[in-house]
Amino acid sequence: MTNIVLATDGSPFSDEAARFIAEGKLLQRGFTVHVVHVTPEVTGQVRAFVNKETIDAWHQEESGKAMKSVADILATAGIAVEQHALHGFAPERIVAYATSVGAQGIVMGTHGRGAFFDAVIGSVAGRVLAHAPCPVVLVKASGKK
Repeated sequence: MTNIVLATDGSPFSDEAARFIAEGKLLQRGFTVHVVHVTPEVTGQVRAFVNKETIDAWHQEESGKAMKSVADILATAGIAVEQHALHGFAPERIVAYATSVGAQGIVMGTHGRGAFFDAVIGSVAGRVLAHAPCPVVLVKASGKK
């Protein structure tokens, strides 16, 4: 079975990446899309006052909201989808997950903010591209809704 990882942040850019897969613009059918969303780790101060179950529930809820629209787009197109809520440093977790499932590719929507902005704050897509064990497809939003 061919595995594709679709990393989402819950934005319209991620929806565009899901539509790209669903429309079969580059990839042939017969694959499973592993939709992943990564929430950041909570600080030690938060952990001191909030129990693990509450933090875990927050991670699941946030990821569930972020993954819903892309999972719906893919499922409507008849594409096999698995959803995975992860937490930690997003680029690291996306690459590690892709490696763990032997992904043949990673697909991500890109915000397209520009090189200067990304150099200042960093880019998840750029870091994934630099460290991925497989090809990475970056899908830029078309501007239409």
